[in-house]
Amino acid sequence: MLTTTADEWWTTGVGYCLDLERFADGDGDGHGDLLGLGRHLDHLERLGVTFVWLQPFYPSPEGDDGYDVSDYYAVDPAVGSLGHLVEVVRALRERGIRTLVDLVVNHTSVEHAWFRDARSSRDSPYRDWYVWRDEPDPADDDTDLFFPGEEDSVWSYDEAAGQYFRHRFYSHQPDLNTSNPEVRDEIRRIMGFWLELGVVGFRVDAVPYFVETATREGDADDEGDGALAEPVHRGLRRDAGALSESFQMLDLMRAFISRRSSEAIMLGEVNLPYDEQLEFFGGSNARMTMNFDFVLNQQMHLALARQDAGPLLAALRGRPELAPSKSFGVFVRNHDELSLDQLAEDELAEVLAAFGPREEQQIFGRGLRLRLPTMVGHDRDRLEMVYALAFSLPGTPVLYYGEELAQDEDLDLPGRLAVRTHVRWGCTPEGDGVADQERDPGSVLHFFRTLVARYRDRPELGRGSVDLLDVGSPAVLAHRSTWAGRTTVTLHNLGEEPVTVRLPADVVPAGRRVLDLFGLDEQGGAEDGGGLEVTLGRYGYRWFGDVVD
Repeated sequence: MLTTTADEWWTTGVGYCLDLERFADGDGDGHGDLLGLGRHLDHLERLGVTFVWLQPFYPSPEGDDGYDVSDYYAVDPAVGSLGHLVEVVRALRERGIRTLVDLVVNHTSVEHAWFRDARSSRDSPYRDWYVWRDEPDPADDDTDLFFPGEEDSVWSYDEAAGQYFRHRFYSHQPDLNTSNPEVRDEIRRIMGFWLELGVVGFRVDAVPYFVETATREGDADDEGDGALAEPVHRGLRRDAGALSESFQMLDLMRAFISRRSSEAIMLGEVNLPYDEQLEFFGGSNARMTMNFDFVLNQQMHLALARQDAGPLLAALRGRPELAPSKSFGVFVRNHDELSLDQLAEDELAEVLAAFGPREEQQIFGRGLRLRLPTMVGHDRDRLEMVYALAFSLPGTPVLYYGEELAQDEDLDLPGRLAVRTHVRWGCTPEGDGVADQERDPGSVLHFFRTLVARYRDRPELGRGSVDLLDVGSPAVLAHRSTWAGRTTVTLHNLGEEPVTVRLPADVVPAGRRVLDLFGLDEQGGAEDGGGLEVTLGRYGYRWFGDVVD
């Protein structure tokens, strides 16, 4: 089992999403950089994370906060150089922390040299690297806009090119034509470049959208009138006769990185219902290694709003079974809005009313531009319970930088930038800076260090089989995780009222000692777990683990 755990490191790891521009300023110019990150690697090591995901650090005109890339083979000079990056990746690895980088290949910036050349002439060798039409494709007439209120179509006319180009996101982000073999080769070349510099994989941006684009032809002579399937989530369409071709793109990418590195992974942004996600996972050695679990995340927030575990239980029961080498990424918040787009209209209204009722807190009619502390009214008990809950759920937990500090958003910043705030490393008047929390054993930072340590002590939480337990209280989510002869039982009270519940008699193998993993009191310590009575305070949580002698 040790060999399996080491080889499939992501199944028991803890991730950390990091925005270089806002994490730490190393040269005093007010802008975060690689030098600043290098000076704070001990923070990540003490936190206990096992891999970091670096958000885009490539040259960019910053029309979408770096997700509009103008050069895939360079580092933005504002954050450092390739040399600085290699130093940081190596230093992280020396601390047992692997590095993933963002792969943003659904689209480029309009400032990318490929697009500038493509728009210059229909004879450009890069023309078919993008998706062009003489008129907007009628198939997109009812496509949902990703940024409602900011764009009114997924097609824009380019005067220099004399044609319309497709952009699933902003009009300054033209879609790459991923059905073009040359584009596919270039994507793999980009991946190979960063793997050679020491990264171990990629968080792949907007996966369903570039898979969708892979079913289209970029040639302006193509009418785009093939048989199209019904729209799926967020208006995604796929040519019914080209699905195998579109997913071949993911197969090619996965096969390539597997040849280059035995430990390399692809972590996908796939915000789709479960029944559609299996296509993106593929088999054991194909396609995405991990996908972020947006279904579970949205149902978790609905459950929290209702103070009822029901939605979470339904999501866990509906989760598809994955190959042993695959995993879901579990998260509470990320760098975008809290997306609630898979909830029914009345469910969405419940979550917005509970956690962000003001218009300025909401965005795109589908989510919240808040971090969790504000959402829970800075209730420390509730905040701890939510993160303990997330770490207990089957999958790989991924933190967004600043969560370990209970960092707030800044609603004065526009749109989704509100949650992308700067880390405060020194002492602050509020006493919530990193230096303050380091000295306070009761701080949120110290809670997170303990939480990560407990999770890493119990690999069954990440990759074990899960049994949902009925303990008689609708507010309590209780489940058992079992793997390699070890068992952990976790209970989380989503409600404000304290509750006492009883675990089933056979929840832990007979004769095993049971320890309270957070040491809240002596209940459960060195006892038989059968029929154990457990009291949970308001928003309380308990983790029990058996001891294998």
